[in-house]
Amino acid sequence: MMADIQRQKAGVAWLSVLSNTILVITKIIIGVWIGSVSVISEAIHSAVDLIASLITLFSVKTSGKPADSEHPFGHGKIENISGTVEALLIFLAAGWILYEAIGRLLHPEPIELLSWGIGIMGFSSAANLIVSEMLFKVGKKTDSIALLADGWHLRTDVYTSAGVMCGLGFIWLGKWIFPETDLQWVDPVIAITVALIIIRTAYRLTVHSIRDLIDASLPSHEEDEIRKIIGAMYPKVHGFHELRTRKAGNTRFIEFHMKVDSKLTVEDSHSIAEEASATIKEHFPGSHVNVHVEPCDGRCESDCLKGCLLSEEERKRISGDIKNLQAADL
Repeated sequence: MMADIQRQKAGVAWLSVLSNTILVITKIIIGVWIGSVSVISEAIHSAVDLIASLITLFSVKTSGKPADSEHPFGHGKIENISGTVEALLIFLAAGWILYEAIGRLLHPEPIELLSWGIGIMGFSSAANLIVSEMLFKVGKKTDSIALLADGWHLRTDVYTSAGVMCGLGFIWLGKWIFPETDLQWVDPVIAITVALIIIRTAYRLTVHSIRDLIDASLPSHEEDEIRKIIGAMYPKVHGFHELRTRKAGNTRFIEFHMKVDSKLTVEDSHSIAEEASATIKEHFPGSHVNVHVEPCDGRCESDCLKGCLLSEEERKRISGDIKNLQAADL
């Protein structure tokens, strides 16, 4: 199962590398040939995407390695590091694009052979749409932050390439409809717009990647689902507290303290803990679940009162039974 998931992740990552390599080469050649800063900016965008794709390929291959003595919690966070590095690279690329575009806006140069620029941008937009859809599909299926980050890179490229194509088309039509009007400024303005869109995407990726690097809790809806799973085990489970969660790559780490009948044997208590762990793993495959079992004496203290599944009458009854047993022992 895990081997099949890794093959899917590596396969779509290789596809992203190949696609971006082709686009970088063609965009640079045509951008320099026709003298379009917006096409060249898209070539730089694709070059960053290529680097990101290579990082993604490395991370999905490495993150799938099993835990070892030096990495007892596995290698999942490599995907989060990958996403953060990719976002930083996008910021750098956006800065370079802004620098070149502002320079071209201040010192405009004529653009020739606009049809070639329009053609390569149309091809780039279509190719990245197909590849990004595949990255999203596999990324969501395998819960891979690295593939999802790469998918967002390429999806951004879809929109920016389409924008450049429309801008070049506007200049091309303007030469026919308004031959006396200078529309060369449209090219660098579009490049600036591309850079701003890239910065926005990079910010989103940075926040998403760093969240798991600093061991933030799982999303609230996932924690609510875990609480429902534990709550559904009443009356075997009397309550729970100290729920703690985090995520590394596509692996979730979940731990909590679980209250059970104090008269149960160690074997029975362990069986209930195993059942809770297995049910959680069914809902969140690949998770690591750690359950600490505690005896319930009917007295819900402040730290576990919120997770108590007993009614007030049940708590009083259990507490009374324990007191009676203690008195009998004396």
